[in-house]
Amino acid sequence: MHDDRTLVEARLERVLRERVRPAIHPVSVPLAVEIWTAPGEPVPVTEGLAAPTRPIDPGTPWGAPWGTSWFKVTGTVPAEWAGRTVEALLDLGFTQRTPGFQCEGLVYRPDGTPVKGLHPRNTHIRVGSPVAGREHVRWHVEAASNPDIHSGDAPFRPTRKGDRATAGHAPQYVLGDMRLAVLDQTVWNLAMDLEVLGELMPELPLEGARRWEVLRAVDRALDTLDLQDIGGTAQAARDQLAEVLTEPADPVTHRISAVGHAHIDSAWLWPLRETVRKVARTASNMTTLLEDEPDFVFAMSQAQQFAWIKEHRPEVYARVTKAVTDGRFVPVGGMWVESDTNMPGSEAMARQFVHGKRFFLDEFGLEDDEVWLPDTFGFAAGLPQIIKAAGADRLLTQKISWSRTNSFPHHTFWWEGIDGTRIFTHFPPVDTYNCEMTASQVHHAARNFKEKGAATRSLAPTGFGDGGGGTTREMVAKAARLRNLNGSPTVEWEAPSAFFTKAQAEYPNPPVWVGELYLELHRATLTTQAQTKRGNRLSESLLTEAELWAATAALRTGHPYPYEDLDRIWKTVLLHQFHDILPGSSIAWVHREARETYARLAGELNHIVEVAQRALAGDATGGTELVFNPAPHARAGVPAGGASALAPTEREVEPRPRDEGGYVLDNGQVRVVIDARGLVVSVYDIVAGRESIAPGQAANLLQLHPDLPNEWDAWDVDAFYRNTGSDLIDVTLLAAEGAAVRVERAFGSSRVTQLLSVPAGTKRLDIHTEVDWHETERLLKLAFPLDVKADRYASETQFGHVYRPTHQNTSWEWARFEACNHRFVHVEEFGWGAAVVNDSTYGHDVTRSVRDDSGTTTTVRASLLRAPRYPDPETDQGVHCFRHALVPGAAIGDAVREGYRANLPERRVAGTATEVPPLVGVDNDAVVVSATKLADDRSGDLVIRLYEAHGGRARATVRVDAAARGRTVFADLLERPLTGAEQPGQDEDGIVLALRPFEMVTLRVERV
Repeated sequence: MHDDRTLVEARLERVLRERVRPAIHPVSVPLAVEIWTAPGEPVPVTEGLAAPTRPIDPGTPWGAPWGTSWFKVTGTVPAEWAGRTVEALLDLGFTQRTPGFQCEGLVYRPDGTPVKGLHPRNTHIRVGSPVAGREHVRWHVEAASNPDIHSGDAPFRPTRKGDRATAGHAPQYVLGDMRLAVLDQTVWNLAMDLEVLGELMPELPLEGARRWEVLRAVDRALDTLDLQDIGGTAQAARDQLAEVLTEPADPVTHRISAVGHAHIDSAWLWPLRETVRKVARTASNMTTLLEDEPDFVFAMSQAQQFAWIKEHRPEVYARVTKAVTDGRFVPVGGMWVESDTNMPGSEAMARQFVHGKRFFLDEFGLEDDEVWLPDTFGFAAGLPQIIKAAGADRLLTQKISWSRTNSFPHHTFWWEGIDGTRIFTHFPPVDTYNCEMTASQVHHAARNFKEKGAATRSLAPTGFGDGGGGTTREMVAKAARLRNLNGSPTVEWEAPSAFFTKAQAEYPNPPVWVGELYLELHRATLTTQAQTKRGNRLSESLLTEAELWAATAALRTGHPYPYEDLDRIWKTVLLHQFHDILPGSSIAWVHREARETYARLAGELNHIVEVAQRALAGDATGGTELVFNPAPHARAGVPAGGASALAPTEREVEPRPRDEGGYVLDNGQVRVVIDARGLVVSVYDIVAGRESIAPGQAANLLQLHPDLPNEWDAWDVDAFYRNTGSDLIDVTLLAAEGAAVRVERAFGSSRVTQLLSVPAGTKRLDIHTEVDWHETERLLKLAFPLDVKADRYASETQFGHVYRPTHQNTSWEWARFEACNHRFVHVEEFGWGAAVVNDSTYGHDVTRSVRDDSGTTTTVRASLLRAPRYPDPETDQGVHCFRHALVPGAAIGDAVREGYRANLPERRVAGTATEVPPLVGVDNDAVVVSATKLADDRSGDLVIRLYEAHGGRARATVRVDAAARGRTVFADLLERPLTGAEQPGQDEDGIVLALRPFEMVTLRVERV
């Protein structure tokens, strides 16, 4: 037989494109369309429905950036269509770009009931099946003219359209056709048959018989099809395909669990207010699809998005609730949002699960075991313990497939965290969370699956995501044909829990990955939008304080505990930890609002702290000044979590001029030499008798690098940035200023001012840096070259710290050239170490070099600022403040303590009290209290969360003040007593704990 394969395949492509797909809707009539444009922000549905409209014709431009227009669409079904299936096709002016990145709409009936969402791959509204004829139809479409920020032809081009204030008013779209049309379901099904087989053929081996069987069946079907009468011959053509479409799959083929999904970024290239509408559109579409497709299952994460639907679109929420009850609309993830997991602090990461899981329990009575984070930019090594403590034990993500240097070796595995907790984890080998159920995608999943021979199952999140949209009827139709098809992996719709149960049953002993799941991409998200990151860190610290002092005041004085305020503020902070807000990768509008929100929250939290401390301190006219210490370690005589009037003020030593220029700061424990350039050339540990700074080098060195990554401007810093750079050593002012040395520099269009000081009684150099930043595509770092031979270093993460090598022996180590820390980075050789602590930065790098004297220099560099131009062209422009400290001679415990000190400063309050004893005391500094609060259920019980912070075993006695004393039990993160677990021991001194390295526990003191 002659080889006519390419001829048949080309024939199939053209017949589908030019004959079959156009015949799906063989006849149509135009609809009448009128428009009203809202003058500003979106209006309530009732206002949009009642607004005066004017006629608009297809081809008419409409929609300024970020605008909202209401279309009224009316028409009559022709009488001759009686008995046929009819639907409306509404084209708002869609381009062929992916849904969610352009205009979109939500269709309403005249009574305000939502029908479904519109996007470029889902433009139909069912009128009837069948219709009687002569029906009058009327819909209202709330259409969002969101600009296409991520344009396909130039996806990283700077644009001013990311904020309504700068986007302009030019119309973005041209209205397309809006028509009533007959749907020929036989032709539609023929199109699905041909698409599936056409996509399948290239995936089959040329030498295999199956590919040629499919080719011959397609050829016969095309011969049977009359191109002048597609509708009349479609069924006959389908009959020619029936045999190859029903031939069953090989029993040992790969098994794909399809899960309907629409990963919706809670903010990204659109503001938060638009996401509120996106989730309503998508949920409307998915509940409609669930009604039409009995096998389909849809999963949606992020409790915040459910809460938005409940608040803003209660009619849609009612449909969601019913579908959840039916078990087909599945809440997953158990988190408030799909957050970043690198930068959120310990308590914030825990509260993501507390508020997410509690919402699903309260609303639906459901608690899932799966954490769902398909798009998060890497995973901190402290996360497994938090997941387990929240009552979950499974994790799904896809993002690690984006790594550019190394291919992750597993798709299903145990992930082990810093404390030893293991979580059953799956990376879908389909390598997308927006699967469209094409044959190329499902075959890629099968070929790519790294567990072949040991396991057979993977999951495919199916539907349009990022900007929403969800699964389409075409995807469902393709999945039905792939359910059990020879030559293809099998496909079955099922909930994530069903997949995980089956996957774990067949593969109970997968390989183990220990430590962080580092994404070898998007490293700059640890630095971009510094003010957003500072707002996050400050909010976390203030929430720690607010809960501590409010609980203390409530139990000591009866002061009202601000349950509602704290709940609302926590949820707002958690929302802003979404993986495109806190990482700095959203448009200007998002970060402008974030800055405003953080400022408002800081005011509210400071008020909560102040009124609680006032209740504890007594009358402000009293002559006593109380020092409140919110940190988990005693400070200058003030106990952790308490207040004292006896604590001396921490003083700073006066600078002493040097003959050769510069200054010396010496407090008897550490001597700091600042040269005439304002650089720190010596930090001598007087107690240990050794130098901290590498010979011939200088610390407090600001370094400026060019920073234009190959793509993903706000997200990425590429390794080649290190090839060039400049040291900022020119000084415009060097002077003593009180107890500090003031250093001023100018570079480019920017200025920097630093204050360097050494507090009395400490081994610490404090550095306060203020930068008025007006650079473009530059990266600013602060360097500390240390005379330490460290083969690894520690950086703080949730409930502990993670070690990373300083060398680059392997490609895995080379690729980790920028990493995340929380409050400290610590380097150490045997017997001596040093820490660099901060109050708001996350990105850093640590490198090592060997000097001519064979000594080793370990350089710690904090990343301060970037200036990418996409998606926010004004990223980081303006004034920024940072606080860092170098702590010579620091052991890991000192790094922990100084990190908390930098982030939880003392407060001074005048009053009549002489002290405020802490509610909770711990007799071992290795055991750190991360939260002291009243239980969320308003029982008045005290909740205490603690963890082992040094990385070793620790015994500790926890003393609880008489005002809160009662029966103490272990609890989970949701503050539910753990049943069946050994309860904490108690003796006359308090609660006795024995903790593993980095173990975190929650205690609930049940007051009687």
